[in-house]
Amino acid sequence: MTRADLHRLVDELPEASLEPAAVLLERAQDPAIARLEAAPWDDEPFTDEERRAVDEALADPRPSIPWEEAKRELLAD
Repeated sequence: MTRADLHRLVDELPEASLEPAAVLLERAQDPAIARLEAAPWDDEPFTDEERRAVDEALADPRPSIPWEEAKRELLAD
């Protein structure tokens, strides 16, 4: 696709699509983000093993602490 092709596509956009397209084009200015957003979706099925791992992680009895408290501990000298 060329810049001319992109210009043509933008010129043909309906008014309602301008704002969403602008957001996408702004994000596309960062090559890393553009590649990530253009990457194909992971279409592999969610396996029983993965489901068990998620269930185990969610059932973990270790207590969590609020982010602010963790941040204080991590930044403490």
